Amino acid sequence: MASYSHVFEYPYSVTDTPFEQRGSWGERVFGNDHPIVLELGCGRGEYTVGLGRLFPDKNFIGVDIKGARMWSGATQALRENLPNVAFLRTNIEIIDRFFAPDEVSEIWLTFPDPQMKKATKRLTSTYFMERYRRFLQGNGWIHLKTDSNFMFTYTREMVARNGLPLAYCTDDLYHAGIADEILGIQTYYEQQWLARGLSIRYIKFALPHDTPLVEPDVEIELDSYRSYNRSKRSGAETHK
Repeated sequence: MASYSHVFEYPYSVTDTPFEQRGSWGERVFGNDHPIVLELGCGRGEYTVGLGRLFPDKNFIGVDIKGARMWSGATQALRENLPNVAFLRTNIEIIDRFFAPDEVSEIWLTFPDPQMKKATKRLTSTYFMERYRRFLQGNGWIHLKTDSNFMFTYTREMVARNGLPLAYCTDDLYHAGIADEILGIQTYYEQQWLARGLSIRYIKFALPHDTPLVEPDVEIELDSYRSYNRSKRSGAETHK
């Protein structure tokens, strides 16, 4: 991917090298001032590419640390000549180094690892919400699609505990009657989970900048199955 002009690789969290496109993604990368949407933990980039096809008037950036997976989406975007799609290979823990305040309008989280043992590793934890606030526009939308009941329940509790504006919440997306062309984009792993008879959960909420955030204090039943390419579930029955 080193030869791809629409891919930026900064895979090591130890570096403090300033990112020159920070604050100027629209101008320097996309050549426009259209809204910027991130997919964090993009994997193969199916959602990033799919959204790019649907919305030529928006810019989409897929972010992940695993370059071998990202290559698929980056190559597809190149083949289809999608000028509004880019990829950033880096650790999401340092995502705020790459975007300036108010530079991003929306965030998509598509099937992230639920990280049941440690809340600060969950992409919907207040630990990450504080980082998203540094570049997400005020009241910008965050979307979560997940197969994990643990991740879904935790996120729902986090939203409720902090009084975040909730736009939609369902524990069975494809039977809720809202799976339009956007929500109907399916990643490779989503297709596998659907084939196993698992329900897909979806929650959409806003992230205001002016309210303090606290972690929900609630015990949540652990997922009883093992997802593809994820570590084995804990033997415990519940976890916060």
